[in-house]
Amino acid sequence: MKIIVCVKQVPDTEARIRIAPEGNAIVESDVNWIVSPYDEFAVEEALRIREAKGGEVVLVGLGPERGQAALRSGLAMGADSAVHLKDPLFDAADTAGIARALATAIRALAPFDLVFTGQQGVGGDNSQIPGLLAEMLDLPQVTMAVKVELEEGKALVNREVEGAHEVWETSLPAVVSAQKGLNEPRYASLKGIMAAKKKPIDVKDAAALGLQAADLAPRTKVVALELPPPRPPIRMIEGDADTQVKELLRLLHEEAKVI
Repeated sequence: MKIIVCVKQVPDTEARIRIAPEGNAIVESDVNWIVSPYDEFAVEEALRIREAKGGEVVLVGLGPERGQAALRSGLAMGADSAVHLKDPLFDAADTAGIARALATAIRALAPFDLVFTGQQGVGGDNSQIPGLLAEMLDLPQVTMAVKVELEEGKALVNREVEGAHEVWETSLPAVVSAQKGLNEPRYASLKGIMAAKKKPIDVKDAAALGLQAADLAPRTKVVALELPPPRPPIRMIEGDADTQVKELLRLLHEEAKVI
């Protein structure tokens, strides 16, 4: 069984984000970059399936040179090989262009049985790549998976919806996006980290994929970014418990106007 996993490098979820002077991007120089947490669920699920059924796990990531660190993390977890898509044309692409580059690279890896992605890439949080990939690869898709069971030529995917779970059956190959709760990603062992240094990463640019600037030209652009408004300072209520309760109720009624 051959499983492809898309891996994205994103800012650490605990990083303090600063907006660049031009106002439509973040300052990247002082950001710690990590594998998107949802992609870690995808990698882990692929590894568990391989361990149960055999085969190989291939990572595909798109981004600048630093993106190889994310691929090495997945290789250290146990993936077999990786493809790094790196080109200035990719850096300027929007979500549709990124999906086109990923789909082209994945198509070249055929035949395969599954394509895993994260439910969303922490950072942009567009949640568009799984659907776009499925459309471009002409494959069925199931999103927000919290359980995946494989049978002969098909998969049963338990997916999370508001207030409930759904179970979908899909033929293979298919695109499946991973949600929190699918599994608990493993930590890379020292042996895995050392082995990852020797595993192959195939670097491909746009020309190697047969893509031109027109194929990747963005149809959307980020006009402006702004940080959330600062939170108001904490107000401490003095006095005994009865006094505090009365004052809290007054504030909720007269100022917050929530009761």
